[in-house]
Amino acid sequence: MATSQAGSGTKLKDELTYRACDGVDDFRQCVALQKSVWRFADEDLLPTRLFVVGQKIGGQIFGAFDSHGKLAGFCLSIPALRNGKSYLHSHMLGVLPQYQNLHVGRRLKLMQRDDAIARAIPLIEWTFDPLELKNAFFNVMRLGAIVRRYVPNQYGASSSALQHGLPTDRLVAEWWVTGDRAASPGNSGLAEKRIVCRADILEVKQTDSKAALDVQTRLREEFQAAFRDGYAVTGFERGDKECAYLLDRAPQPAL
Repeated sequence: MATSQAGSGTKLKDELTYRACDGVDDFRQCVALQKSVWRFADEDLLPTRLFVVGQKIGGQIFGAFDSHGKLAGFCLSIPALRNGKSYLHSHMLGVLPQYQNLHVGRRLKLMQRDDAIARAIPLIEWTFDPLELKNAFFNVMRLGAIVRRYVPNQYGASSSALQHGLPTDRLVAEWWVTGDRAASPGNSGLAEKRIVCRADILEVKQTDSKAALDVQTRLREEFQAAFRDGYAVTGFERGDKECAYLLDRAPQPAL
């Protein structure tokens, strides 16, 4: 059975074509995919018109398409400005369930990076849920992002069932696309400070909202205190019983 599943996954992966999304038909598929992945209510969906505008003003909309032209995953970023300097804010990346764990998300992120480098844009930022440990490992160890900001309840109440009624707390990932960490992700060095969250939090989040809220509150306090002291997330460890965000002195000047 394992061999059959692996073969099926390889076939799905091999049939995908990666390209820039272009035109209303592609953008409508991006809207439909949001419903499939996050099960958003209509009010929380990014509409077709936002994708149209994002493309016209210098954003990034890349997609993975199957052999029939159906969208399997996409990412969207929009231009941003802070302290007089330009960067990209990567607002959304989604992959259909049957294509997850096939490196589709990584391919899409690398397309973002290559395009940013070609346009001399040094930084791509995005937010992620600190309780989603798989995403944390991917962002920090697979891509080489750092984190030094924590935003409590960034989006307010979410209609997505995946949020389980929790506040939408988010960490802000900074991906310095021409830096050493992006070129060689995973080399975090020795961390001076550690914040630990348990690996079973994903199950807790789904079954026990009070326990998940307690962990979220603890992490919020610990992250905010560490960031005030000049630390940044530079590593992430996965173990059988617990995972750990590893923090060190911020290695990159803030924008």
